[in-house]
Amino acid sequence: MYKEWLKIVFAAVFEVIWVVGLTYADTVLEWGGTVIAIVISFYFLIMGANKLPAGTVYAVFVGLGTAGTVLVDMIIFHEPFNIWKIVCIAILLIGIIGLKLTTDDSKNGGVA
Repeated sequence: MYKEWLKIVFAAVFEVIWVVGLTYADTVLEWGGTVIAIVISFYFLIMGANKLPAGTVYAVFVGLGTAGTVLVDMIIFHEPFNIWKIVCIAILLIGIIGLKLTTDDSKNGGVA
């Protein structure tokens, strides 16, 4: 099942790329890269969700994408550093890890 979770992490990385692209793309090439990142992101999200619980997959995907986008904005685009943003990202990541640890990786979540 770790292979499926890696697909979700990979999808979240491309989510960060396309969110940044939607915000900052100015040229046709940048918009093309944004569209490609959207396709790759959703492809791996769907592939991972085929064998994992959809609710947990979506929460992990969105949480990692949100955390990644905030960090990219601060590191690359010099968004002002705010300790409370970091605290909230840490809480978010703790919740994501908690969801992963408490979720049965079988498709039906252990329900017969």
